Parts: sequence; C-alpha cells; structure tokens
Amino acid sequence: MFAQFRTLFRLLPLGSALLFVIVPVVFGQPDAQSVVPPFAPALAIKKPEPTPKVSDGLKVTFEPNEAGIVFVESNGERIRIDTNKRTVERIGEKIDDTQPDVAETVAKSAKPPKADDEKKADDRYDFDKGYEPFDYRLVNVPTPKNVPKGSWNLAFTHRFTQQLDPISSSARSLFGLDSFGIASFGVSYGITDKLYASAYRSPVCQRGICKVIEVGVGYNWLAQAKKNPIGLTTYASIEGNDNFTEEFTYNLQAMFSGRVGKRVYLFFSPAVHINANGQRRFDPRPNDYFPPATVATNFRLPTHGATFGFGASVMITPNVVALFDVAARTGFKLGRVSPILDSNFRVIGFKAESHPSMGFGIQRNIGEHSFALTFSNTQTTTTSRYNSSNLVLSPKRIIIGFNMSRRF
Repeated sequence: MFAQFRTLFRLLPLGSALLFVIVPVVFGQPDAQSVVPPFAPALAIKKPEPTPKVSDGLKVTFEPNEAGIVFVESNGERIRIDTNKRTVERIGEKIDDTQPDVAETVAKSAKPPKADDEKKADDRYDFDKGYEPFDYRLVNVPTPKNVPKGSWNLAFTHRFTQQLDPISSSARSLFGLDSFGIASFGVSYGITDKLYASAYRSPVCQRGICKVIEVGVGYNWLAQAKKNPIGLTTYASIEGNDNFTEEFTYNLQAMFSGRVGKRVYLFFSPAVHINANGQRRFDPRPNDYFPPATVATNFRLPTHGATFGFGASVMITPNVVALFDVAARTGFKLGRVSPILDSNFRVIGFKAESHPSMGFGIQRNIGEHSFALTFSNTQTTTTSRYNSSNLVLSPKRIIIGFNMSRRF
C-alpha cells in the first residue's frame, strides 16, 4: 500500500504540468494580464500604458516652456504651429533619411545642445508682423510700427509740469507728480494692412498753440518683422488750433527703423512742417508792450520748419525695452521770444530762445498693451511740435511723464 502512495506522489508533478498545458487548449487562451504564474502568486503584474495611435511617420510634440506651441514632424518635414497667433511655419527642409549617407551627414552637422539652447533664447526676441517690440512713438519721435487691418489703436501721452532739477525741490512734490499734467490722446485705425488713419488731440494752450487736433493718414511700405530688418512708413497730417478751427499746420513725414542684431532698433524720422508759424502767431506784436514796441513789426520768425528725429530702443528682456530719442531742427523752432530793453526800459529788439526735445525712458510690453515711463524736456507731442521744448527747458532739465498704448 505504501508503495502505491509513493508511486502516486511521483506522478503528481507530471500531472500538474499536463493540466497547465491542456487547460488553455480546451478552454481557450486566457488574458495575459490576468494570468499569475503559480510559482509567483504574490507578484502583481503592472498593466502596460496604452500606446497612442499615431499615423505612421507622424510625430507630435509640445513646447514645454511656452503654451500653445506644437511641433509636427512627418517624413522628414517639421512644422511649428502657434495656436496663440494662429500661425503655421515650416522649419527646415525635407530630409531623405532613407539614405544612410545623408542621414549620417545631417547627424554630424547637427548643432550641440548648447548652441540649440542659445538659438532658442535668441528666438524669444523675434516677432511677427504687427507685433513689433517698440511702440508707435519712442518718447517723442514716432516709429513705423504697423497698424493691422481692422485694428483700433489707442495712444496716450502724459507730461507733468515741474522739472526734476533741483531734486530737493521736486522731491517734496513727488518728483513733479503733484504738478499739473498735460494728457494727450489719439486713435489710429487700420483701413488695410498698409493704409491707416489717425486722429490726435493735445490740450497744451499757450501762445501760438492751443487745444490742437491733428488728423492724418499713413502708409506702411515695409513692415518690420523677424525676417525683414527694415521698416518704412510715410505719413501726412494737418494740425488745427482751437479744436481744428484755425491756424493750420501741414506735415509730411517719413519714419524709418532698422534692426541691429536681435535686440537693438535704430530710428530716423525726417519731417517738414508747412505753415508752422502761419499768421505769424508766434511773433511778438507791437501792442504786447507798453508803450507799443514798433520794432516788433520788423522781427520775424521763420514760417516753415523741418525736423530730423533720431532714436534707439534696446530690448533688455523680450518684454522690457530701454528708449532714447532726440530731435534736430531747422527753420521755425518753437520756444520763447524775449524783449531786449534799453536803459529806459524801452524795447529795442527781441531774442528768440529754443531748445530741441530729448527724451529717454523704460517701456514694458504686455500682450496688446504697452506702458513707458518717460523723462523729457517737452510737453508738446503733435507732429509739428514734438521737436521743441515748449517749456523752454534744455535737455539737461527734464520732466517726468508716460506713454501708453492699447490695441483692440
């Protein structure tokens, strides 16, 4: 009897092996994920991650550091999709990687990771048409920034009255922020992608200029973009005193911009101003003095003028820009006419004093909005008047202000 049990125990391993083979055949193959080997009952088998179904030869990746950027690769072609700006850009040329020698050449010529990182950092300073990093004016000098079709662009300039020098005096009034301010504003509209119309009003009111409204049209011949380093816009406008009812000035202007490297932009804006001193409105009059100064009839300031505006902007970061501009002038120059008196306090002549405008500042861009803190020596910002200090301040004596724009 013991011999029979001993024989049975010897046959048990063989029977178990047969059952392990026969059961799957008779009852069908079980799910591989549900089978747990009998020799490792305590081990849990991890369920494999599902593999996304992508067409053969198609690869889709997402930019980890910038939302809305997608790269699509297929058959050696690479496409960059920007869902924020709704643009599609082809990157590189098609590569036939089926030929080993070509693939090997491409692999050898690939830039090291460090160079790729540097190129990616420089690409942050590129921009698309209509999204130039500079505003429609630097501090005072205008720029050829594009006005896209159908867009409304609001612009505000604010200039205070009290100069910063001396600091001991201006500090008590919060560096001039407590003083009276001149708030000018305007709007431009893109009729087409190249043609635009604008209107602007300045409330400055002193002799020869008061509550000026300027209307004009511009044409963008060259729109500056990441693949075009040059920008060119021409502009024509009319300025009228007393809310565009009298004493008109006519302006013709060209605005150039050029990109140097990735971060530096240079600007040049020449202009002519016809009838800038029309009706001799800035000249002294005999009846302005007592007794009347008859010598005033022979004193004449130029009637027309011209401006040569220069400027630069430097991108400190992709959203922060340093600004500088200055205006050289000829012909009529806005300023102050002072009488020359003899020993009897009679007017025997006149002396004209004028200073060119100069400004610098720092600008912050946030999407469609731009804000610049400015330091300048003038409050006048219309095309025929931004070239001079209406406060008759030298470039060394400045006032605080700001520029702001918003696109809709």
